Amino acid sequence: MSASDQFVFGADLSGQPVGQALRLANRHGLVAGATGTGKTVTLQRLIESFSDAGVAVFAADVKGDLCGLGAVGTPQGKVAERIASMPWLAHRPTAYPLTLWDVHGQSGHPLRTTLSEMGPLLLGALLELSDSQQAALYAAFKVADREGLLLLDLKDLKALLSHLKAHPEVLGEDSALFTNSSAQALLRRLASLEQQGAEALFGEPALQLEDILQPDRDGRGRIHLLDASRLVHEAPKVYATFLLWLLAELFEQLPERGDADKPLLALFFDEAHLLFADTPKALQERLEQVVRLIRSKGVGVYFVTQSPSDLPDDVLAQLGLRIQHGLRAFTTKEQKALRAVADGFRANPAFDSLEVLTGLGIGEALVGTLEEKGTPAMVQRVAIAPPQSRIGPLSEGERAALIRQSPLAGRYDKPVDRESAYELLTARAAQASAEAAQQPAGGAEGGIGNRAGELLGSLAGQVMKTAVRQAANQIGRQLVRGLLGSLLGTKRR
Repeated sequence: MSASDQFVFGADLSGQPVGQALRLANRHGLVAGATGTGKTVTLQRLIESFSDAGVAVFAADVKGDLCGLGAVGTPQGKVAERIASMPWLAHRPTAYPLTLWDVHGQSGHPLRTTLSEMGPLLLGALLELSDSQQAALYAAFKVADREGLLLLDLKDLKALLSHLKAHPEVLGEDSALFTNSSAQALLRRLASLEQQGAEALFGEPALQLEDILQPDRDGRGRIHLLDASRLVHEAPKVYATFLLWLLAELFEQLPERGDADKPLLALFFDEAHLLFADTPKALQERLEQVVRLIRSKGVGVYFVTQSPSDLPDDVLAQLGLRIQHGLRAFTTKEQKALRAVADGFRANPAFDSLEVLTGLGIGEALVGTLEEKGTPAMVQRVAIAPPQSRIGPLSEGERAALIRQSPLAGRYDKPVDRESAYELLTARAAQASAEAAQQPAGGAEGGIGNRAGELLGSLAGQVMKTAVRQAANQIGRQLVRGLLGSLLGTKRR
């Protein structure tokens, strides 16, 4: 197999290169290990390998030092020694095509999606709703869909909830699902979300997936880096929910690719345990399903965490590449987990995986790859090859220069607040108030006539609404928003 057919990330004990076929890179992977064992450098090396192969990358930068991908590396000390020990390694210090993103729009282009795109299931998980509150949220989204009310940002949803509280008749057959107490609870959760600064995530212009798939002018895959150093500490649920949304959108929008010589996109999810922590069972099941199916869309998902036990077993079973840095075990529980990690590799008669696992040095790892036919290869002890870009963060000036020179500069930076649910409902309320103020006092006859007209108008309106609802039911009209609609047999509009 030629070097162009695989991505290489290190050398085995004999000094021979270790890598995996690019065509198997959509089988997903795991980079794990204790703090300080070299996960970030490994992650940087993998991202570079994908970019060199022309594969687009989206990664989360949790510690803030992955942005060194955008600067030329200056190897010295032990890094230079490692490079010298790998004569086959064509190491050329270089900067990589990097686009910086930040939910708050401070250290990168603003990263946004809309509430309509996120849908009630993911939003409910973000708000940590009870079953009754989740049902009320679904009812609200259903009204928004029926009434043509766009839900773009948090003020849109708050306006809709307040409108439904004041006009419960709008809910129709779903009125039992939407109580005052559930509405109040939803409004409180939204206020809490705003206090975490999460309102910055919702709005327009929203992220367009085609923008993260565009290659650089030199043919390398462009690297999109989300600065999550602040987000993961202040609003970890927002961080996890956005990544789940991105995964779901990719699955729904990308066409089937079948067997390809390389993936279209590689996703790197750091602090991966947050994706599954306190996740509702229904959402976790769908997440596991999309991880299994999205590889046919040409997307490889790589989870980064301290221990494989942070991921559900059904997800672990789908990971083709496993790079395990050193782990320490001081308690009985940790020793049991360590044994499970060692047993997860295909045994190599040359060494004991459990013994090696506790003695790995910085920048070393136990690696399990896939053979040509997709079966697990024997585990190898690997020295990870250093990246060609800078190991360490960019300066503020370097980061600002990258943002200014980005091919997406100006496209996402200025928010757009077009007419949506908030504006429409505000206008309706103003019109109703104006009409009420203009009603003549009138006499008894005029009053009776007015009331009769109002009654007939109301009855006609109810008949029309009933007819529309029956017609809608007959053609199977459903709410088309939500996570993985295509998996449930629905279509996006």
